[in-house]
Amino acid sequence: MRLKRRTKEEQTQGPVVLVVMDGVAIGRRDESDAVHLAHTPTLDALSQGMWTTLRAHGTAVGMPSDGDMGNSEVGHNALGAGRVFAQGARLVQEAIDSGAIFDGNWQNVTAHCKDKQSTLHLLGLLSDGNVHSHEKHLHAMLRQAAKEGVKRARVHALLDGRDVPDRSALEYIDKLEAVFAEINAQEGFDYQLASGGGRMLITMDRYEADWEMVKRGWALHVRGEGRQFASARDAIETLRREYPDANDQYLPSFVIAKDGEAVGPVVDGDAVVLFNFRGDRAIEMCRAFEDEDFTPFDRGTRPDVLFVGMMQYDGDLHIPQRFLVSPPHIERTMSEYLCHEGVRQFAISETQKFGHVTYFWNGNKSGKFNEELEAYVEIPSDDVPFEERPWMKAAEITDETIKALRSGTYQFLRLNYPNGDMIGHTGNMQAAIQSVACVDLCLARLLKVVKEVGGVALITADHGNSDDMFERDKQGQPKRDENGNPKIKTSHSLNPVPFYIFDPKGHKDYQLSELDDAGLSHVAATVFYFLGFEAPEDYDPSLVTPA
Repeated sequence: MRLKRRTKEEQTQGPVVLVVMDGVAIGRRDESDAVHLAHTPTLDALSQGMWTTLRAHGTAVGMPSDGDMGNSEVGHNALGAGRVFAQGARLVQEAIDSGAIFDGNWQNVTAHCKDKQSTLHLLGLLSDGNVHSHEKHLHAMLRQAAKEGVKRARVHALLDGRDVPDRSALEYIDKLEAVFAEINAQEGFDYQLASGGGRMLITMDRYEADWEMVKRGWALHVRGEGRQFASARDAIETLRREYPDANDQYLPSFVIAKDGEAVGPVVDGDAVVLFNFRGDRAIEMCRAFEDEDFTPFDRGTRPDVLFVGMMQYDGDLHIPQRFLVSPPHIERTMSEYLCHEGVRQFAISETQKFGHVTYFWNGNKSGKFNEELEAYVEIPSDDVPFEERPWMKAAEITDETIKALRSGTYQFLRLNYPNGDMIGHTGNMQAAIQSVACVDLCLARLLKVVKEVGGVALITADHGNSDDMFERDKQGQPKRDENGNPKIKTSHSLNPVPFYIFDPKGHKDYQLSELDDAGLSHVAATVFYFLGFEAPEDYDPSLVTPA
């Protein structure tokens, strides 16, 4: 797999730097838009030069519909692959619609539970955010399990408040309870919720940033250890009174109990399905269930269960071993092509987004394509609430990238500033404004060195977030609370993202391409253009063409 070179006269002499400003899109430029409200002289200057907007949601990034917001997984897949692949949300829904999901390992699960007269456990994020999971997938599996004669099931629900409105958990609990009631109306069936808690406190850690989250989830879901309540509604309403400042993603965990005994610990002979389809926040719990030599925490006696994931989250490491739906098969990514051409590459972010510029960028593959040509740098993230340090590790990321630029070693460098996304998810408007201003300040430092070394910088985002901090009604107007204040939104936006070209040598040799509905997948061919290569024929075309 080789790339065709453009003429030497058309090639960029210096390095090409791709900057991903996570969660920074083009908003309404009003009071809801933290990007607009931030002090951003660097972005303002870039908007006076050559730039365009890109679609970063819906079908442009492989989601089922254009009503689906984008996210970091699908955004970085599209950026790195240069093409649009059907993503987990779409693949799972198609498998449910066709019934294919209920073949193969699903049959092993239901047969296992019936043969051993054991419990089916379903663990995952309970919402319709369609970023990590969707409640309708869970409902379909519960109904199918009952149809196939599985008499007993327990759901372990991670509360969202991040990809959906921040205090919407009871809406999803009520719908789940309605499914339980429907199934339990049949004689001999016992389906109920067993445990729950905020996704940012338990279970859904990623990139080994905080194994304590997984340890807490293991104790809760598997061992049934936690504060006990008679029902999920009782738990959520009580915990909201006790922790009035905690939205759903940070709500303390709970166990549903009867007569002082947890109703749903995982025991020998049970089956467990992790129903999230996105991999980054699922891998660690998979390892806790599957790894023989497991050292991150003391899990005690591991129950002998049949464990299955919704998808295989890491194809290289085969995590998990059993899964229901095959993941997108992404091959021939930009980095793989560049390695074949001998191009030295540098990728960096802090822990919270490190896998986005490596694992997701490379098509959901762990490791490097070429150890000699690629350098990956992870800056450890702080273990504090994100809104308390909205600057995160942007300065350190910038420092290391500047060192890499001045070394003259790398021809292509990519980095992710997590601030706009991670702070946007907190719902803290002032912190979000500061986070965007911090990214702008770091960009100013970085672009100065790009100019110094004779390079080109391409600045974009993987999706929106801080650009739209208010919940909206069907007419697009902000929803209001009982005091008349706008309701804060913590999920991603559907807004387009910017694509700025910073080229100190000027733009006389090229111009923006005339493309309809260009998206993130067009960035890869653009990087190839500036590196002096023609993109493969099946890649989405470059955002620039020769003048």
